[in-house]
Formats: sequence, C-alpha cells, structure tokens
Amino acid sequence: MSPEPPQAAAFDELTSPQVRESVSACRTLVWPIGATEQHGPHLPLSVDSILAEEFARQIAADLGGLTLPVQPVAARSLPQSGGGLSFPGTLYVRGDTLVRFLRDAFASLLTLPFLRLVVVNGHYENEPFVFEALDQLRQDGAADGKEIFAFSWWSVVQESWLTAEFPSFPGWHAEHAGLTETSLMLYLRPDLVRDDRPDHDHPPRNGVYLHPIDTERTTNHGILSPTSGSSAALGEKLFRHVTEEAVGLIRDGDGLLFARTRPDRRAAAAESGGKTHDA
Repeated sequence: MSPEPPQAAAFDELTSPQVRESVSACRTLVWPIGATEQHGPHLPLSVDSILAEEFARQIAADLGGLTLPVQPVAARSLPQSGGGLSFPGTLYVRGDTLVRFLRDAFASLLTLPFLRLVVVNGHYENEPFVFEALDQLRQDGAADGKEIFAFSWWSVVQESWLTAEFPSFPGWHAEHAGLTETSLMLYLRPDLVRDDRPDHDHPPRNGVYLHPIDTERTTNHGILSPTSGSSAALGEKLFRHVTEEAVGLIRDGDGLLFARTRPDRRAAAAESGGKTHDA
C-alpha cells in the first residue's frame, strides 16, 4: 500500500490574488526538478520526477511550505549514469538550454516575497546545471535576501546509514533503476512497478565516458546495478531518512550566513512558548 500523500499546499492551486500573501506567510517554496528518462523494463519514465515530487511534498509539509509543479524535462541521460540515449522514451534538452531555462524560472520565483527556496533534484545529470543557474543569479544579485537550499535527494543520505543498509552499494551514479529507486517506487507508487526486475552485476565506473558504447555490456536493458533485495519496506526507510535529513539541514540553516542573524521562527517560538506557521 502506498503512503497517504503529505498535506502540503500547492503553489499552482493558488489564485493570482492569493500568491503574495500566501508566499509571504509560508516563507518556504519547494521546487522538485525531475526528468522523463528510461528506467529499464520495470520502472516508468517518470521515476526521477515522482521521487523529486514526493520528497518535495513531504519536505514542504514538514516546513509548512508550498510545493511548485515538478519540472519533468531534464539534462540528457549519460551512458555512465542514466544508461544513455540508446533506450527510447528519454526526453532532454542541452545543458546550456537547461541552464537558461532554470535561470529564468528561478528569476521569476525570486521576485516573490518568500524567505527560503528549496530545490529537490531527482535526476543525476541535472545537478551541475541547477547549481550553475543558481550561481549565475547569485552573481547578479538576484538572490540577495533569500535563503536557497538546492540538493539532489541522494546527497543527504548519511554514509553510515548507507553502509548499514546497502553494504554492496555501487555508487549513486550507477544506482539507476536499481535497488534504491526500485525500493522507493515500491513504497511510493507500487502500481507503476513491473514484476520483471533484471539485475546488472557490473555497474559502470564513475566519471568515465565511453564512445561508442556497448549498452549490452554496460547495462541490462537500461539498468545499471542490481535490483535484487528491493522492497517497499526498504523504500520507506530510505524515504524517511532522506526527508528527515533534508528537513534537519534546512531548519538548521547549516552554513548559511542568515542563519546567524535570522533564526528559524519555529525555534524562536519554541523558546518563547509561542506558535508560528512555518518551520
């Protein structure tokens, strides 16, 4: 049984007159950025978007924030991380196009009176382009006065937790349609997971680009690592670990200058015995 969806308010369900007041009151916007990409014969093309969106909804619910609509078109799938473009169904744009798109989209958001933007990435190849777009805006001063937390969901998984749960972990670059993504989908959207789940016992090395590439050796029908051992229970544990780590990082403001002078409202309210809307 899939979990009940968290009760986070959706940005795109607001009316135009509601936007400024709602965004100002909640203080936090969460934008999931995913992909439409092949994930072997057992998972749908929407895996990266579904996972980014579900993590974003839970994070927004925990922080009292608003979720933005998921971005489903991404950077191209690479042979050493997404299996490459030899498999049908993957949609993509070039890296420079994605940077320009994200830069413009972020710029439009930054005009709104929120405090904190959280970007949850679900597609391995997106990460450098998301960071580049945000850094260009930072250099131009467009992000002044805002807190920004952008991360790929796997980046907040603790090494100690990973070692305990996945002793033969192949590396996040190769965890494509493998144990973690299959388990998360079995927990979140079991209706979309097919029974045929082949393994791939020779995950590719990280940081190695091959051309021309023999996809029959580097993948198993688009799968880069083993799927054996995947389960909804494991997916639930991973989902809860990621959301707890992410929410903790965001609440603490770890590494942010603003966190020293503009403490979290919930923390301040807890000290005074009062209540606030946002975390």
